[in-house]
Amino acid sequence: MMKTVERQTGVALWRQIADRIRLAISNGDYDATGKVPPETTLAAQFGVNRHTVRSALAALSEEGLVRAVQGRGTMIERKERVSYPISRRTRFSQGLGRQVREIGTELLEHMQVPASGDIAEALGLAAGAPLIELSTVSSGDGRPLSTAVSYYPAERFPDMAEEYARLGSVTKAFAAHGLADYVRVSTEIVARHADAQELVLLKLSPGAIVMEAQSVNADLSGRPVEYARTRFAADRMKLKIET
Repeated sequence: MMKTVERQTGVALWRQIADRIRLAISNGDYDATGKVPPETTLAAQFGVNRHTVRSALAALSEEGLVRAVQGRGTMIERKERVSYPISRRTRFSQGLGRQVREIGTELLEHMQVPASGDIAEALGLAAGAPLIELSTVSSGDGRPLSTAVSYYPAERFPDMAEEYARLGSVTKAFAAHGLADYVRVSTEIVARHADAQELVLLKLSPGAIVMEAQSVNADLSGRPVEYARTRFAADRMKLKIET
């Protein structure tokens, strides 16, 4: 049973309803019918008018989660999330495996920046040390799954941006710099509403949830080589922690 909406919280009612329907779809609450309950039913359940429900369904339709079909109602387009394992050797393409037919990566921008305090500490560098910053979007079968901002020590990986653009892979870009293997040493995950930029990059509607993973990778000697903030579309992906 979905919780009712909460008024005077600063979160729009349609957004709360969209979040609850999205969760219900993910949990399989509508599997028996393959469609969302009628607008009148949802309006009564949440204690709102049909216009508010319609706004919530329109947002979910923009995400590709549901589709209105004349004479049939609001059908569920997709439910299954892509499972992404986070382990000692986390690799995006290998993690997706056979769950998607085509994996895409796009380098949005890159620049050299000085290491701020928290990033410098994570990478074991002095504050202000030069870093290569990459902003990327990764997709599966043409659907955006995650967006990331990653940082690499510029002294060790001076051509990281060029190699990533050429090879389309962090692992291959590392190899081009002579780093054959690396491992995950830490991952911290939080869930929150997507900000304006993430809504655009991941093609989400307002109110959508992202899971943000802050991670550090290191070479086999334990020397940090990458710090990244990756935001995953929560309605499209689930994170599996492997030990």
